[in-house]
Amino acid sequence: MSAVKRFPGNPILSAKDIPYDASLIFNAGVCKYNGKYIMTFRNDYGSTEQDWRDPQSPRKGHLETNIGIAYSDDGLHWTAGAKPVFAMRDSEILRAYDPRLTVIEGRVAMCFAVDTRHGLRGGIALTDDFENFEIMSLSAPDNRNMVLFPEKIGGKYVRLERPFPVYSRGGGEHFDVWISNSPDLRYWGGTKLLLAGETVPFANAKLGPAAPPVKTKAGWLTTFHAVAFVEEELYAWHPEWHKRYMAGIMLLDLEDPSVIKGISRQPLLFPETDYERRGFRGDVIFPGGMILEDDGEVKIYYGASDTVECLATANVDDLIALCEPPVNG
Repeated sequence: MSAVKRFPGNPILSAKDIPYDASLIFNAGVCKYNGKYIMTFRNDYGSTEQDWRDPQSPRKGHLETNIGIAYSDDGLHWTAGAKPVFAMRDSEILRAYDPRLTVIEGRVAMCFAVDTRHGLRGGIALTDDFENFEIMSLSAPDNRNMVLFPEKIGGKYVRLERPFPVYSRGGGEHFDVWISNSPDLRYWGGTKLLLAGETVPFANAKLGPAAPPVKTKAGWLTTFHAVAFVEEELYAWHPEWHKRYMAGIMLLDLEDPSVIKGISRQPLLFPETDYERRGFRGDVIFPGGMILEDDGEVKIYYGASDTVECLATANVDDLIALCEPPVNG
């Protein structure tokens, strides 16, 4: 959309910027904390595109995962930390990834996904220093893409999430955005359907939360990711990739965020550039961080092609204007 402008310096973070083993840097969470912009990013490492395309490579199809950190004074130019800051692995947990950051009550909450031997779980951890993390909750399988609102609403913490039932939905990837609340970040309930996949005209498959919401005078502005299956095979390191990921945007009621006040009927960001269309998985845009600046500029951080981290900017009023009242509203 013309309201959104890609940063000319994209990508803002990629494997070449990381001082340890790294192949794919994407799906980052971003916040402003203690006077700095902070990014926690997903790092997949252990094999390259050449390995994936070489049937003889012992590293073909093999990727490990950790979560790294980067810092910025302006939100545009980033320096990666010397080592990863978060990983989970034991006899049950295989990896943690896709961090999302929210500053709430003076602390940083990091939502993340966890692959286990018995399903995919969503986690929430609190930190003050990005060295020590207190795990507050891990969901039952299968749930992920969790993002927290930056303040309590009606006395409760609130999150968006994407459970993904298969059996009850007849198979396939037809998933939706849900909303839940909690008295303490540990126990979650009051779950409601927020955004159904069939109501988004540019998606024919799953939806899910993207960047954590930001508070505006008009409501909670929040992005979501939307997926469309396409017939043509898209660029990827592996064959049979047919999923196009796009960013959407909607506006939720300030006092009751389970109410959608407006939503864009077109994608906010659609894969267009080379770095969005060619990579580990091409035609992928996945927002993970959104910063509302004092001057009304909105910085939207997104993973591109599951390979690099990028930035787009817009004016907050322009984004609000894109959110038309729902058809059934």
